[in-house]
Amino acid sequence: MTLDLTTIAIFGLLALIYGALLPPRWRGWALFGASVLGVYLLQPRLILRGGMDYLLPTLTLILTIGVWWLTRKRDDPAQIATARQDRIALGAAFVLMIGVAATRYLAPEFRITSFPPNPFMVALALGGIALAGGMIRARLSRWPVLTLFIALIVLIFVVVKTEPLATAAARLIRAQTGQDLTQAGMADLAGWVGFSYVAFRLIHLLRDRQSGRLPALSLRETLTYVVFPASYIAGPIDRAERFSKDFRALPDLRGMDAPRWVEGLTRIAVGVFKKFAIADSLALGASLNTINAAQADSTLGLWLLLYGYALRLFFDFSGYSDIAIGIALLFGIRLPENFDRPYLKSDIASFWQSWHMTLSQWARFYIFTPVSRLLLTRQPKPSPTVIVLCAQIATMTTIGLWHGVTANFLIWGLWHGAGLFVHKQWSDRTRKWYLSLKDKPGQKRAWTVFGWFLTFHFVVLGWVWFALPDFGDSLRVFGLLFGL
Repeated sequence: MTLDLTTIAIFGLLALIYGALLPPRWRGWALFGASVLGVYLLQPRLILRGGMDYLLPTLTLILTIGVWWLTRKRDDPAQIATARQDRIALGAAFVLMIGVAATRYLAPEFRITSFPPNPFMVALALGGIALAGGMIRARLSRWPVLTLFIALIVLIFVVVKTEPLATAAARLIRAQTGQDLTQAGMADLAGWVGFSYVAFRLIHLLRDRQSGRLPALSLRETLTYVVFPASYIAGPIDRAERFSKDFRALPDLRGMDAPRWVEGLTRIAVGVFKKFAIADSLALGASLNTINAAQADSTLGLWLLLYGYALRLFFDFSGYSDIAIGIALLFGIRLPENFDRPYLKSDIASFWQSWHMTLSQWARFYIFTPVSRLLLTRQPKPSPTVIVLCAQIATMTTIGLWHGVTANFLIWGLWHGAGLFVHKQWSDRTRKWYLSLKDKPGQKRAWTVFGWFLTFHFVVLGWVWFALPDFGDSLRVFGLLFGL
């Protein structure tokens, strides 16, 4: 199942049943169960006969349960109060995982995944993992375990996002299942739907636990937060403490509250129009891609394709965010906003404060700030200019490589890191002059328009690295864009 009109309609029908018929005290459990099953239902069926469309979602759930187990505050009264509920949630999650595997005994058209494993073996594996988790927590101190778990998540992410490593992993899996090794490729693991967002949510939980900022969360809250179906595939990246407030308020929610339903359905309608009417139409041939780039033979035509790609990207991502926010509202969860007219901003810093905002905020909180603090503690202390440069480059290359570990995504990250650094240096040196423009509205308006034009085209040109996978193709496109 993918995000299409049918899936959105199913979400709407479930929200209607949820709001009109479900007793309020069962809403949290209903979202929990739907989230666990949604990990499997939203995962597309993969090529590998080894049951990868079962294994990958199950690994997502196991990693999430492991993070909750490591971050739970055992001595906190709030954590102790949910102990019974946590045992029920753990048992329910295991039962659902085993139940999905048990669909192997049904006809293929009724199976949730393509090749479900033996449910008895799944039960044994889950029991072994639970036992091992208890031993690790009991014998090792918290700090090393949390750090090692962060390293494990990063390692898995790098393997999934790096073609040679993903291909090697696929060959290993195919060898274990007796399949043709020559067909192994990155596509075997690239279908791990939602893992990019799951990884950042899990790191958020682990890092906040290390720093003491993470509130006590039940297993039910943690699992629902990490794999909430509305935002599972493509965000937004919510924060656990904000999500938990909405989750805990579900029993007091008016199921068929008219203003909330109007707002939710409106957001869904706007998102559907953006994504399926505009973005998908542009994708049919009016935006830059490898094929169009190879066929383009004029500077004007290539610029039009690049503008089309910029618009397609915005309407696709922001459209999905609108749909996710709207669906979540129907279920009583208010996800954070992700886009705020980014192409209308007059400087690159403002652009990144309004484009994929939850990703930008995550990177600023967990990359920019720690790198800056680390450099500030070094002796001799680097200059402020060097600190800003290193922190911005580290932040933007992380965002670039988050999309995929390739040369072009790395360059795209460096492109924006350099742009943010130059903007910072310019704004620091021209602040007094810019403030003086408040008494000169004409000049200020002209400078704002110029800043918008410069920022927009800096971002648009950067999309060349994002749109094309090959470094040589990107250079050729840049040359043709400027008539070379």
